[in-house]
Amino acid sequence: MKTWNATSSFATQTWYLFSSSIANLKCDLSKICLFVVLQNNSLPFNKYAFLTTHNAFAIEGEPSHTRVPRVTFTNQEDTVTQQLNNGVRALMLDTYDFQGDVWLCHSFKGKCHDYTAFEPTIDTLNEIQAFLSANPGEIVTLILEDYVEAPNGLTNVFKAAGLMKYWFPVSNMPKSGQDWPLVSDMVTRNQRLLVFNSKQEKEQSEGIAYQWNYMVENQYGNDGMKAGSCSNRAESSPQNDKTKSLVLVNYFRSVPIKQLSCQFNYEDLVSMLNTCYGAAGNRWANFVAVDFYKRSGGGGSFQATDTLNGELICGCNDVHACVVSYEI
Repeated sequence: MKTWNATSSFATQTWYLFSSSIANLKCDLSKICLFVVLQNNSLPFNKYAFLTTHNAFAIEGEPSHTRVPRVTFTNQEDTVTQQLNNGVRALMLDTYDFQGDVWLCHSFKGKCHDYTAFEPTIDTLNEIQAFLSANPGEIVTLILEDYVEAPNGLTNVFKAAGLMKYWFPVSNMPKSGQDWPLVSDMVTRNQRLLVFNSKQEKEQSEGIAYQWNYMVENQYGNDGMKAGSCSNRAESSPQNDKTKSLVLVNYFRSVPIKQLSCQFNYEDLVSMLNTCYGAAGNRWANFVAVDFYKRSGGGGSFQATDTLNGELICGCNDVHACVVSYEI
């Protein structure tokens, strides 16, 4: 077993991985009580796992920005800023043309409407920019389900948010299954924002990476939650295609129900991660996407991410075995 310690010469960044503590079993993540301090960022980006929020923008209590009451589902409870501050490092966002701008939205019949819209994309991107500015050692990944047709619509909104200075260029992304750059090098170069997109043509036209050129993914929604099965998303290459260096595991219902997340975000989630490990050719997930990420009757998505990082970093099923840890 290979272990990492705080004396590593690559100890230039502190990574915070979270282990959760539940005060009771009432579907409430009461606090995150232990920071695990990983004093090594010398591994490639694809050798870490990142907690990912599905529909990170679809937030309970988000006020209407259209003056029309919203009639649609929510998937998270916290603002994007709170999600990032709590350890989420990848955000799934749905982008649409709406009101002459780019908005984050659920859809009805493939279109954004005033009763399904959440907010202009620039508002969320401003939160991400503020986080990256305040945390110069952190990396954030965006996974966009993109319906924007306006020419350069996404590029323009990223520029307006001041995010291009953090952009990880497509030219530096491995195309044939090689390892990604070292996290330490990405931080040194300030290439700390990775953006993946569902529209293939935008890799050429706007320099936004086509998601499935670089990662494999299981099926989302109810069809992806069948015990003992890790079926493939239609757009993705087979999960055992090792020419794609990143692995995304979805684990959330087609229709989000907060109370059911208590069950799904603990033992069921860990079981699916093990199943998808086999489906992906004995590769652990780099991104684990959930709804209501803080809700669990146990260690939840935090513990699941800790487990993945333990496996990826040192071959253990607990990241605590790989690092120096202390209570705060």
